[in-house]
Amino acid sequence: MTERAESSSLVKRGEKRNPYAFLSGRNHDLDRLDIRFRWGDYGFRILRFHWTAFSPGKVVGFHKHAEFEFHFIPRGKGVVLMDDLTHPFHEGMFYLTGPDVEHRQEADDEEGMDELCLHIDIIKLGQPHSQRQQEADLSGERWEQGAEAEEADECVRRLRELPRVPTADAYGAMEGFMTAFMAWTNNEPGMYTTIKQAVIQILLRAVRAYGQHQAGASLPTRDMNAYRVQLATQFIAANFMGPITLEDVAEKIHISGRQLQRIFRDNGLGSFSDYVESVRLERVCESLLATEEPIERIALAKGFTSANYLYTVFRKRFGITPGMYRKNRRNEAK
Repeated sequence: MTERAESSSLVKRGEKRNPYAFLSGRNHDLDRLDIRFRWGDYGFRILRFHWTAFSPGKVVGFHKHAEFEFHFIPRGKGVVLMDDLTHPFHEGMFYLTGPDVEHRQEADDEEGMDELCLHIDIIKLGQPHSQRQQEADLSGERWEQGAEAEEADECVRRLRELPRVPTADAYGAMEGFMTAFMAWTNNEPGMYTTIKQAVIQILLRAVRAYGQHQAGASLPTRDMNAYRVQLATQFIAANFMGPITLEDVAEKIHISGRQLQRIFRDNGLGSFSDYVESVRLERVCESLLATEEPIERIALAKGFTSANYLYTVFRKRFGITPGMYRKNRRNEAK
């Protein structure tokens, strides 16, 4: 049979090109990887993660698994029997069997099918140790752990409640197979993290496909004025050496100069100019004690327009000149 005739024969039988066919010969490569990870308060272990082809009419007799088993159909069609009911499925659909769901699969007599399978064991772990929680820093780690645990718990709960019927892969969960396989075969940086996230996305998108809306974690809200003060003071700390105005900083954080001035005063920082002056004087004092730099050079390096202006501001704030401050503090340190 010529190539054209063979192609025509395939079309007549209704067979289509499968974007996962490139896995042929490497169907079980990912099965070799012992991937385990934690998501929230659950431990996940990937038992099987592969692509397989069913010849037309192939039957897989009744069986069940202790783990979750996802079946994604990138090509072809067939039927699955669960709970004494027969459910047809076709390309672009998926279904979940397990844990402990007895099922039987049959590929279409004419077309056959391909299947992407994910067998994954999910185990509830113990709660994080209280000491570990106490050690969580203020960078958001503690909230992140709580939010992640809430999302994982909700996802696993909904997985256990999914209807035992095939449904459309409406959110592209099976793309996770491609993502994971390519990360591994290309030895991508962060391969383990990529595979972990690919599996998590398969789980989350599977839940979404059945129309069950996962309740979002209780995201924290900001005190916007405190947040704006933080942004403004960080910007000033990074730019105090050069010219800096109220309008410059207000523009960076997308508020008016009048609003920024009010926020500074309401948060006990005084006026904007007072705060900038305080930052510059603090840096001047540090340089006076740590270096032998001339005061004139320190003044210009720390954002003052001249040494004379620094003398005026410094005496007003501390009651002495910069030179006397340097001498007195060094004598105290002896």
